Amino acid sequence: MDGESKSSLPAQPIVPPDSAAGNEASAQNSGPRTARLPHEITGPGHSQEEPGGPPPANDQPNQTAPNQPAPAQPQELSIQQKLIQGKVIAALRLVYDPEIPVNIYDLGLIYGVDVDPQTNAVHVRMTLTAPGCPVAGSLPAEVQSRIECIRDIPSAEVELVWDPPWTKDRMSEETLLALGLA
Repeated sequence: MDGESKSSLPAQPIVPPDSAAGNEASAQNSGPRTARLPHEITGPGHSQEEPGGPPPANDQPNQTAPNQPAPAQPQELSIQQKLIQGKVIAALRLVYDPEIPVNIYDLGLIYGVDVDPQTNAVHVRMTLTAPGCPVAGSLPAEVQSRIECIRDIPSAEVELVWDPPWTKDRMSEETLLALGLA
């Protein structure tokens, strides 16, 4: 039976690695390749051609409809910026609101943490639970001091903002549960 089953199999073409088809496939799969996200190719400020060379290979169709501007893409953060943001958030979780026993990050008082890609300087946008909050003068200074104690951060700026106003909807789910508000 083994002889019969071997003879009934169709012959499969074998392509040696040095053939034209093999070279084409290996040329496509060899060397360092950089993955490109769609917004890196078709996003605002990016052309299909890179200076000094042909356009990159892209199997994805252009995702921007004709005669319509491409949507604004958030700037991709570097690994260093992400690491610094993580350190800043960890430091912010050590600062507590004096009236509510919750850290200011999980309370939703932090609206943004930006890291300058060249200098690693940090800019934090935060609010307070109410404009008349008694710590309006001291809490932003405490936040700035905590952030500036982090290695690799040369300076920090804390901007106190009131728009949009803080509501309990900005609290993390864990905080809402801990306070019995969920």
